[in-house]
Parts: sequence; structure tokens; C-alpha cells
Amino acid sequence: MNGLFISFEGPDGAGKSSMLQQLVPVLEAHSDHSVVLTREPGGSPIAEQIRHVILDSNNTDMAASTEALLYAAARAQHLHDVIRPALRQGKIVLSDRYVDSSIAYQGAGRELGTDAVAAINRFATNGTMPQLTVYVDVPPAVGIARIQHYRAQPEDRLEEAGAAFHDRVRAAYQALAHQEQQRIVTVDGTQPIQTVADQAWAIIQQRFPAFFNI
Repeated sequence: MNGLFISFEGPDGAGKSSMLQQLVPVLEAHSDHSVVLTREPGGSPIAEQIRHVILDSNNTDMAASTEALLYAAARAQHLHDVIRPALRQGKIVLSDRYVDSSIAYQGAGRELGTDAVAAINRFATNGTMPQLTVYVDVPPAVGIARIQHYRAQPEDRLEEAGAAFHDRVRAAYQALAHQEQQRIVTVDGTQPIQTVADQAWAIIQQRFPAFFNI
């Protein structure tokens, strides 16, 4: 594939989505390649329908294994509909969450086992992985405080999980970053959003200079 695939990861409240709003215009201004910003779960019509089922706070009885499989199903559809076509066309794909989220949230947070969730996702993705993952790291207490500040109620079932859940999620992310240092680069998410975006831009242009006019 001729394009560039970058994922962005982090615990709830890390500020990934806000940072991406700052980052996308910079990439567009410095590249002749089209930039596609997408998200998971979701990103395409069918995957968005699955997202609604996964995150609906009314689905309190959803089994952890069901949750993991639904995330993988949404990801497979997202790849089919959005990511692979864009990469074939030489575009720069930025995905707000990808496989690492499932390993951290379902594998560690829901305690299904990181190896088991990774195996489910190898099938779902058929090996399609980002060339770079920017992991925006924040302590769980900071992320949850941000969520509570900006929203009166948690947005979804995962944000409603307890402190121990979010501690396991962050630990799993940090372990992945240590294990896959060639792919995953950590940025301190406690910094101002613009600083995080600037650091992400510096990492991207250094890694992939052929895609950008510097």
C-alpha cells in the first residue's frame, strides 16, 4: 500500500481527539497527500452501528468477551470500508484508537488476557498495523478529572468503569509501548494540547519525511 497509517492511543481523558483537531491542519498544510481522520470503534456506517451497541450505557449485561468481539468486528469493517482503500490511494490515515485499545481495555481492563485479545484482532485485521502509534499518556486520575470537568455524566460504559479498571488499562498501554518501541512513541498527555500536537507532528515528520514538504 502506498499510504501512511498512524494510530493514536491513550487512556480516557488523554486528549487525543482534541490534539488531532490541532494536528490534522498541520499535516494537510505540509503534504501533497490527502489526510483521512477516522476513529474507532466506528469510522464507517456499519462500524458506527456496532459502536452504538458497544458503548450504550444501557447494555450493562454485556459480557466482556462479547465486547471484545464487537470491537474486533467493528475494526474489520472499518478496515474494509475506510483504512485499506485510503492506503491504496496513497492517503495519510490517522485513526483515533486501533488494536492497542482493545488489548489495553478488553485484554487488561476487562481481564480477558492481552494475548487472547491480540489473537482476535490478528484475525480481524489480517495483519494490517500502523507504521506509527502515538501513545498519549496520562494518569487515570487526570483523565477522569478532565472528563468530569467537561461533561456532567460519563459518555459510555468504559468511562463508567472503576479506578482499578483504568489503572490496568494504563499499565497495559505502558507495557505495549515498552514491548514495541519501534512502532509506539509515548508523549506526555499532561502537557497543554497544543504542545502534545506539536510533539506528535515532530515525531511524524521525522519518521516519514517523504510524505511532507518541510
